Amino acid sequence: MALPIRSALQAASRFVARNPFSVFTVAKHALGLRVAVPLDALRWIVANTPPSKKVPTDISITARAPAIQVGATIDLMGTKLRASTTITVEELRVFPEEMTVRLRLRDTDLKVLDRSETPVAGLIRSGALDLSKPGNLVKFMPAKPPILVEAKDDMLVLDLLQVPKIANNFRLRKILQRVTPVMSIAALGTDGDFLVLGFRATPSGLPRALAAARS
Repeated sequence: MALPIRSALQAASRFVARNPFSVFTVAKHALGLRVAVPLDALRWIVANTPPSKKVPTDISITARAPAIQVGATIDLMGTKLRASTTITVEELRVFPEEMTVRLRLRDTDLKVLDRSETPVAGLIRSGALDLSKPGNLVKFMPAKPPILVEAKDDMLVLDLLQVPKIANNFRLRKILQRVTPVMSIAALGTDGDFLVLGFRATPSGLPRALAAARS
């Protein structure tokens, strides 16, 4: 189901009305080859995404510059949990043939929300799980998603090309072939209540970009 465009525009106008100086923040980042997106936009998308049994609920998104803190209520092996972690994007590689993200997770917390007596609930209540190294816990999950290619200590590496909708999006790949030789993603972080995407310009790659545009 598509998100309601009219509702999105109304929410955007209300955000600008409440935060008139946000326009200057966006402009400041634009001058530095950065795109600033209000976290309220992500919160709106989450709030307006149709519910699903496989999707976490009560999702919260908070800036912890330069990181972002995410919390959600999840069902893990029959145990209802409140999970939260602070995510720092260590590296972004977005090219036509490679789309990987290296994340560092800190301040990870799990709380049991019901009276479950499952093994998972017992481990969490006992404090036996080392939540300072969530990557090691994820590594031993019985069914890891294909997108997860590496998990160690507090680090996760995701391969976005393992997502069929991204891997099979040839229009996106074509755009990246034309753009990434001269402009590539350099960083992703937060500033105030904004998600900031930084870019790196490479003028020497212009011949390759032109060749890709002609092909």
